[in-house]
Amino acid sequence: MKLLVIGGSYFLGRVFVMQAAGKHDITVVNRGTWSLESLGVKQIKGDRRDDALWRQIEEDVDVIVDFCAYEKGDIARVLRNIRGTVKQYLFISTLDVYERGLGGMKTEDAPFETRVFPGEAGAYIAGKVALERELREVCGEMGIACTVLRPAFIYGPFNYAPRESAYIQLMVQNHALPHITDAEGTFQFVYVKDAAEAAIQCLLNPAAYGQAYNLCQDQTVTYEAFYEALCMAADVEAEELPVTAEAAQNMGIPLPFPVTAEESELSSNEKSKRELGVSYISFQEGMARTYRAFKGVYQSQP
Repeated sequence: MKLLVIGGSYFLGRVFVMQAAGKHDITVVNRGTWSLESLGVKQIKGDRRDDALWRQIEEDVDVIVDFCAYEKGDIARVLRNIRGTVKQYLFISTLDVYERGLGGMKTEDAPFETRVFPGEAGAYIAGKVALERELREVCGEMGIACTVLRPAFIYGPFNYAPRESAYIQLMVQNHALPHITDAEGTFQFVYVKDAAEAAIQCLLNPAAYGQAYNLCQDQTVTYEAFYEALCMAADVEAEELPVTAEAAQNMGIPLPFPVTAEESELSSNEKSKRELGVSYISFQEGMARTYRAFKGVYQSQP
């Protein structure tokens, strides 16, 4: 199967390429920050906003897997300029596309958020919502099958975002683990290898054509459960550092997950398990694997 992967050198895209390499003929298009040639894939360097980049791709492609579309026009630019034919477009979106405040477990047919929130997070949500609509419109015009994956907070090896890795770094290097004592938020995770496997299961899968899938583990998580999972995963002495959310912010400790109950939004993973056969590892096991991966990184740093 010929895959054109957009992104592919960071986190989920990187893990997807690692898991799919050797089984598929993969070309990766990205800015070339990290070389992927050791994985046996072809790499094209360039800016996805450059129309000429896509015009140089003349071979037919079975599936485009897009990990880094964020702004309206990103998908249309690819499909309107690429020279070869495309059978399927797999777009990595986010659970954040759903309307806030609906309550309960959101399924894939929940309404999109129509409000535009301020800041970088607001722009990210608005961009993903616009791109999901753009995907269906352009693919419909061109007769291309499309599939959307909506992951929760992705965690695991290679995560460059200062989320779980920031806490593991404090444990390994400072021997301290922040314990947020007053947070009431509830949130969901998906382990990076599970998300990558879900993407693989979508490739030229007729059952996935025209579908969207929520990707999240069975467990809902709180800051307390997050703290406990890290304690159980750790094999170094780390002193508990009890702090309120406000104090953590003042100390520069990241609070990457919802802190309040009002911020909490939850989604159902039943469709991904039923139709794609995704089996999610437990949060505790995923965090143990993540801890081991990052421990080696931070121990090697001065």
